[in-house]
Amino acid sequence: MKKLNVYAVRHGQTYFNIYNKLQGWSNSPLTQKGIDDAHDAGKRLAGIQFAAAYSSDTTRAEETAKVILKENQMSKLVVPETQSYFREQFYGSFEGTNMDAAWYSTGAPHGVPTFKAIVDQYSIGKAKDFMKEADPFHHAENNKEYWERIDQGIDLIRNNRDLNDGDNVLLISHGNTLLSLMERFGQGKFDLSVRPANGSVTKLIITDQDVTVDFYNQTK
Repeated sequence: MKKLNVYAVRHGQTYFNIYNKLQGWSNSPLTQKGIDDAHDAGKRLAGIQFAAAYSSDTTRAEETAKVILKENQMSKLVVPETQSYFREQFYGSFEGTNMDAAWYSTGAPHGVPTFKAIVDQYSIGKAKDFMKEADPFHHAENNKEYWERIDQGIDLIRNNRDLNDGDNVLLISHGNTLLSLMERFGQGKFDLSVRPANGSVTKLIITDQDVTVDFYNQTK
C-alpha cells in the first residue's frame, strides 16, 4: 500500500485577510507579510525533498508555492501543478463580503449568528449547507458539492503514477479547506476553533484507502 506524505501549507497573508473578507474563489494579492509567510514556510520545509507540488489555481496559492519551492534545497521543482480541485470553498454571492456579516446572514436564521457558533452547535460541513441556503443565488457550495470537488483533488494526488511509497508532496491550501480536512480526517484530535495560520504547515498521510493527519497548523 502506497503512503504519501502531504505537507499542506496555508497560503500567505492577503489583503482580504487583513480586511476580514471572504475570498473563496475570488482573490486578492499577497501582502508583504504574506510573501514573508511563504518564505518562512519555505525555510522550514527547505530540507524536504518533494516529488510533486500542487496548489489551487488562485494566485495567492500559486505564488506561495513558487516562493516555497524557490527556498527548497532538495527538490528540482520550480512551479506547482495548479488545479481548481484545491480551491477554497466557493461562497457564492458572499464572495468578497465582510466575514462576520456573511456568517451572520448564514447562521442567524438557525439561531447561530457566527461561524464559531455554527461549528460549535453543528459542524463546518453544516456551515456550508447553511451558506448555500442563505445565498440568494444558491451558488455557494454545499457540503456535498464541496467534497465532491476536494475528493477529486485527493484522488489526483493518490493516483499520480509518478509518486512512490514514502514520497513527499507539497500542497498549498486555504484556511477553511484545512479546517474542513481536520473535521473529516482529524479524528477529533484538533481544536477546530483555531484557524490555521497563514504559512502554517499541516501534514497529511494519504494512502490508497484513507487520509490521516500527522500534525496540524505548525508555524515553527
